[in-house]
Amino acid sequence: MESHHTRTRTSCLTLCCFLFALAIPLLLASRPLPHEEDYSTFSTENPEWKFNHVAVDERNGNVYLGAVNRIYKLSPDLNVQVYHETGPDEDNRKCYPPRIVQPCSEPLSLTNNVNKMLLMDYRENRLLACGSLYQGICKLLRLDDLFKLGEPFHKKEHYLSGVNESGSVFGVIVSYGDSSPDKLFVATAVDGKPEYFPTISSRKLARNSEEDGMFAYVFHDEFVASMIKIPSDTFTIVPDFDIYYVYGFGSGNFVYFLTLQPEMGNGPATGSSSTGREQVYTSKIVRLCKDDTAFNSYVEVPLGCVKGGVEYRLLQAAYLSKAGAILGRSLGVGPDDDVLFTIFSKGQKRRPREASQESALCVFALREINERIKERLQSCYKGEGTLDLAWLKVKDIRCSSALLTIDDNFCGLDMNAPLGVSEMVQGIPLFSDSTDKMTSVIAYVYKNHSLAFVGTKSGRIKKVGGRPLILLHFPVVSHQGLWRATRRYEEIVFPQTY
Repeated sequence: MESHHTRTRTSCLTLCCFLFALAIPLLLASRPLPHEEDYSTFSTENPEWKFNHVAVDERNGNVYLGAVNRIYKLSPDLNVQVYHETGPDEDNRKCYPPRIVQPCSEPLSLTNNVNKMLLMDYRENRLLACGSLYQGICKLLRLDDLFKLGEPFHKKEHYLSGVNESGSVFGVIVSYGDSSPDKLFVATAVDGKPEYFPTISSRKLARNSEEDGMFAYVFHDEFVASMIKIPSDTFTIVPDFDIYYVYGFGSGNFVYFLTLQPEMGNGPATGSSSTGREQVYTSKIVRLCKDDTAFNSYVEVPLGCVKGGVEYRLLQAAYLSKAGAILGRSLGVGPDDDVLFTIFSKGQKRRPREASQESALCVFALREINERIKERLQSCYKGEGTLDLAWLKVKDIRCSSALLTIDDNFCGLDMNAPLGVSEMVQGIPLFSDSTDKMTSVIAYVYKNHSLAFVGTKSGRIKKVGGRPLILLHFPVVSHQGLWRATRRYEEIVFPQTY
């Protein structure tokens, strides 16, 4: 459907607190917070059309919202400029792509389209919006007016995100300059359909939105492709195995994805579906070279955090930022080095109705993670140990010896790949909370201080940072679905300051 203009309408859902956190310099502890009536808000016309993703144009402050059945473009003060309808439409989650090639025999019903990925392609002035309909159709919309430039769906590789509304999808656009088109690295939970969805892949991002090669694999022949698929043998061991992608970003010559995935054991008894026992999960960071078309550079490293003897191993959220001078000195890195702010919850078992609210905010120096990967590569290419990637290799495969120099930018060979790291990289704990579970994080550097804003399960925003380290509470009140921030805050001085 084409775009439609509309004005803001009353609804149960409003956008306020996230954008409030984006304006981080305004939230300094030394300044009073604005009155409630100073906040701009936006509401959808249907209380059930929840917001799923937000993207802000760094050039002009325009806000793009991915919601159920809608993509919205808002002005910086949250006035609606235009919206694009994405659903509902006739569908059935049992239908397999591509629908134009193999019509579905299952009964169709009117189905909502949940936005699952929203990416800004600055180079081509367009928005990539993927939804849950038809096993993950994506649209390319013009940023100016959300006019539909393209909607590829003729081939199996055009379906990127899967039908599971709760499945995680993350994409990273990599630019290679004017000499060649950009690429899209996309990672998704496969929802039991590994034959249709690689868990991670790199795709062509054609400049022409209607080009036939849009979303095709960067490289694909009979034996090698720009993708990683979950093997069928893995589902034999853990029947409900999937990889959940929490965050993705590009840095230097690499693309990274942060994941949460079930641990593999020694046999079918490990799987939660086969025994009824709770599945143990591991948080990992995955790294790939931007120029690696065969995915020989794939390496994954377990991450976690320990504070006061308590292990925090279930990744909830992450955000890439710069270290800043003060935090950088504490971590032994430069002020412009990349650091990862992460939220972990306690333990390694996910429970549907988890009683524990314990969570921790931790920071990782990306340089340390890369150094650990380099050490592992050097060790494996000396023939030491195994590939240690149980979910992908299922059985242990010995590392092969090869005489070569492995530097910081080594991108792998068609041996000793893909590769896993067994030893966990531990983050530096900054703050923990046992009463209000932290669920999201965003960070900036201001006057040499690295500041993190954390969202909680109860609807609060906490600010962590400064010197001394402080915590500010911004309670967020929900009244008939209307979200707004109050002015009350408190300061806590921690003994550990950076």
